[in-house]
Amino acid sequence: MKINNETKVGILTIAALTVLIIGFNYLKGKDIFNRTKKIYAVFTKLGSLARSNEVKINGYVIGNVYSFEPTDKNLNGIKVTISVTAEDINIPANSVAYISAGLLGSSNITIEKGSDTTHYLEDGDVLLTREDPGLFGDLPSQAGSTLANVRVSLDSLKVVFSNLNKVLDGNTKNNLQQAIANLNSATGSLSRMLDPEKSALAASLRNVNSITENLKNNNDSITSTISNFKEFSEKLARLNLQQTMDTLESAISQLKGTIAKLSSSDGTLGALIHDKKLYNKLNDLILSAEILVDDLRTHPKRYLNFSVFGKKDKGGALTSPSKKDTIP
Repeated sequence: MKINNETKVGILTIAALTVLIIGFNYLKGKDIFNRTKKIYAVFTKLGSLARSNEVKINGYVIGNVYSFEPTDKNLNGIKVTISVTAEDINIPANSVAYISAGLLGSSNITIEKGSDTTHYLEDGDVLLTREDPGLFGDLPSQAGSTLANVRVSLDSLKVVFSNLNKVLDGNTKNNLQQAIANLNSATGSLSRMLDPEKSALAASLRNVNSITENLKNNNDSITSTISNFKEFSEKLARLNLQQTMDTLESAISQLKGTIAKLSSSDGTLGALIHDKKLYNKLNDLILSAEILVDDLRTHPKRYLNFSVFGKKDKGGALTSPSKKDTIP
């Protein structure tokens, strides 16, 4: 089929008009192929906001900045087109948008959800806006009061240092230097005391370690000694101490009775102790026996009636014991 020239011209004309319309809208920031929902917000200042920056609600990204457009020739306002890419998101009609500046210079649009649950923003609606001072927005206003406080603090420091210079006279400075010297000496002494090689504390610790090592080495002997002592204490506990005490009390009672009898004048020993006459008689008896023994030793012939030569001993009898230096 042959296409005539008129048809070709018409097709080219339509294509040219289509490209012209698309290009004109593209240059105006409109994308006729992008069918996402568009909402708008008007700001007086954009700051570092740029195209494709994120738009968030409660930290969740719902879209991005699509384009900018001045509201008039005097730039009293800038109309920002927001492309809502998140589907099935309801934005209350009384929501408020503001530009939030980040620490690193990037900005985004933050939408604070409103309380209206009956009316939601549709395609082409305009958001309410407000200005947000951002992280450093109120810095200039705070800087003046901060500088004033710094000046007051500096004046106070000047007064303090002036008074300190008055207090620190020559004597005080010398005392401080002496105190610092004493402190250095004390720290030196402490360092020497804590010397792990030469200090007395180290020697004491070594002795303690030696003692503990000896205890560790003699652990079996100590355990055996403790076991023997335990066995001895158990045997001692098993002894019938009550019976022994009863026997001892009985012996003490008998001894008391014997002593009582000795002290009494009724018994023989008691009578001997208390009766002076009996004592004298016994003494005389012993003296007579001693005289008899001495006389027998001195004159034995007097008591023997025979003699080899038939001669009798005519010596006189002893009347008292003979003097003796040793036992005969």
